[in-house]
Amino acid sequence: MNISSFSDLLAAARAQSEPQRLLFVFAQAELAEDSTDEERRRFEAGEGGALVPVMTVDKAPDEIVDFATLARESLAFGNKPWAIVFVAAIGGRQGVAPAAADVAQALDGMTASIRSGNLSSFIPFDRDGHTVVFN
Repeated sequence: MNISSFSDLLAAARAQSEPQRLLFVFAQAELAEDSTDEERRRFEAGEGGALVPVMTVDKAPDEIVDFATLARESLAFGNKPWAIVFVAAIGGRQGVAPAAADVAQALDGMTASIRSGNLSSFIPFDRDGHTVVFN
């Protein structure tokens, strides 16, 4: 299935035969202290910088109304600014949702991957719920 919107993601997760948990890592863009003038200009124009995870959460697909609600909840919960949210899913087995320890391990792995710049396994969305393509 081609996922081009957050609604597509929710539909795909809800259609799975096994219970799913959607994993979210919210990240903000930061500029390194040793940045060049050109990097600073790009950052101020909304480009570049390093993505730094600021909070994580997991939810069952049925716990999510839509992206706007998720975004509002994230701001109320963590009160931390974010620019991008990375999403992945973890499936259960034999009708049982993934264990909390498995979810925590998966979120830790996502966070480590994002810190190292390995983003290809996740679907990124901007604050408006649009998918993001990194160059």
